[in-house]
Amino acid sequence: MSELRFGYLLPTFADVPLESLVDLGVRAEQAGFDSLWVPDSPFVYGLPDPLVLLSALAARTDRITLATGVLLAVLRRPLLLAHSLATLDRLAGRRLLVGLGGGFGAPETERQFAAAGVDFRGRGARLTETIETMRTLWSGAPVDGITLSPAPETKGGPPIWLAGASAAAQRRVGELADGWLPYPPTVAGYVQGRDRIRAAAEHVGRVSPTGGLYLTVALDPSVDVARKRLRSTVEGWYGRPFEVVSSFQAMFAGTEEGFRDWLAPYLAAGVEHVVVRVADDDPARGLDTAAALL
Repeated sequence: MSELRFGYLLPTFADVPLESLVDLGVRAEQAGFDSLWVPDSPFVYGLPDPLVLLSALAARTDRITLATGVLLAVLRRPLLLAHSLATLDRLAGRRLLVGLGGGFGAPETERQFAAAGVDFRGRGARLTETIETMRTLWSGAPVDGITLSPAPETKGGPPIWLAGASAAAQRRVGELADGWLPYPPTVAGYVQGRDRIRAAAEHVGRVSPTGGLYLTVALDPSVDVARKRLRSTVEGWYGRPFEVVSSFQAMFAGTEEGFRDWLAPYLAAGVEHVVVRVADDDPARGLDTAAALL
C-alpha cells in the first residue's frame, strides 16, 4: 500500500477575504499537507474563480500540490481551459493537479449551466471530449489547427482526477483519469465504485487511478460539540437539511481518535489520498484541526 497523503480544501464557502484564503494556503503548506484544493461553483454559492486563486497560491507556495477540487470543466471551452491550465502548470512548477467534474443532476447545478449558456444535457460526453482535447493539446499536437503555447511544464500535462458517483462516471474515471475523488458516505459504496473503476481501467489496459476520498469533518474533544458544529455549518453552506446532504456526502463529527477509527475501513478499501474539508466558522481553527490529523 502506498503512503497515505492528506489534502486540505480551502474554506471558500465561508466569508473569508481572498488574501486570507491565500494566507491559509501558505499555512497549509507549512503544516505539512500534501495538497491544497480549491472548489468551483461560480454562480450558485459565490465561490472565487479557482484558477485565479490557485495562481496566487502558486506564487506564495513552493512544495504543496495545487488542485482544483473539482472544476466544472464543461462550463468552459476546452481550448481555452487547456490554455489556462497549461499556464497555471508553469506558474506552479509542475505542482498542478486538475480535479474535474460534470456537475450533479440537481436544480442548482442546472442553474449554473443556464447562466453560463451551456446545455446541461450531454455533459458527461462533453467532459470526456474536454479531457481528450486538453491532453492532445498538452502533448504538443494541434487541435483544429491550433497548437498550444505556452505548453504545460509537466510533460503531457498535469494529472487529471475525476469525481463520479454514477456507474457511467466511474467507468470514465477508469478509462481516462489519473485519480478518483469521490465522497461516498459508506465504505460499501466506495468499494463498489473502486471495483468498477479498476475493471474499466483493466479493460482499456490502463493502470488503476489513485483512490482519493473527499470528506467533511468537525473535530472537538466533545463529540456533541462536533456534531452540532457539523450540522450548523453544513446547513449554512447548502441551505438544506443536514440529513439530506449527509446522505450522499462523506462526513464525520467527533474526536481525532474517533476520526482515525472511522477512516480505517476506507483506507482498507483502497483510499490513498484523503482531502479534508473542515466544518468550522473559524477558518484558522479549522486549519489547525485538520493539521492535527497529519
